[in-house]
Amino acid sequence: MYQNEFSGNLEKYKNPIEYDVIHKNYYVDLYFIENLLSKNNDTIIELACGTGRLAIPLAKQGFNVYAVDINEGMLQLAIEKAKKQNVHVHFSVQDCTQLQLPVSSNFIYMTGNSFQHFLSNESQNALFQSVKKHLQPGGEFVFDTRNALLSELSIVDEYEESSVNSNGEKLTIQHREEYDPITQILTCRSINKLELATFEDSIRLRYTYPMEMKRLLEQNGFELLYIYGSWNKSDFTKNSPSMIVHARLIK
Repeated sequence: MYQNEFSGNLEKYKNPIEYDVIHKNYYVDLYFIENLLSKNNDTIIELACGTGRLAIPLAKQGFNVYAVDINEGMLQLAIEKAKKQNVHVHFSVQDCTQLQLPVSSNFIYMTGNSFQHFLSNESQNALFQSVKKHLQPGGEFVFDTRNALLSELSIVDEYEESSVNSNGEKLTIQHREEYDPITQILTCRSINKLELATFEDSIRLRYTYPMEMKRLLEQNGFELLYIYGSWNKSDFTKNSPSMIVHARLIK
């Protein structure tokens, strides 16, 4: 059994309210998924659902949504949001590599580049096997991950950005990113500065290459239907920022 890779890699999500504010107006992945769903997808499963940004609107449309996340704080905010909107979603705290859901589905999805949290070959395989147990034969799995742009990953990158937090305070963030080509893991460290406080956080993200992804899917019993370069279905090229993976479980 591989060592748990997630418990020590969740600092970026320790403030669910701020995370929700940053991402609340992002809809392009939702539109992509909506276009794939049909009456045959009555029960759908979302992995790494965060604060319910996708699960809640899909449940509003009548889908029976099971949504899981390993972060209890993020999930609690999702539950509160759903209650306020009078929407029912089956939320539960779970490790995506060890799913224990009472249902199977013909559609499972995961967005937000969450695939990059699976840092080892073992955990990537465990994810696919866990998904496989909850997919019906011929069911589809859709997820995204950042494309490995070598021109960006080959250097130690330091940069600064500014924004405003949910309280209206100016937030300055100093980032330092360093990529290890052996493990294919990018370590991102950030210093977050408010007027009266400073705090640090970090995150580790695994990059997977296109042919590696194809082999990974086939090895675990999936066939690759499409790889897009964005949620807008742009063609995938070496310069695409993302890989949007649309796979199907082989019957």
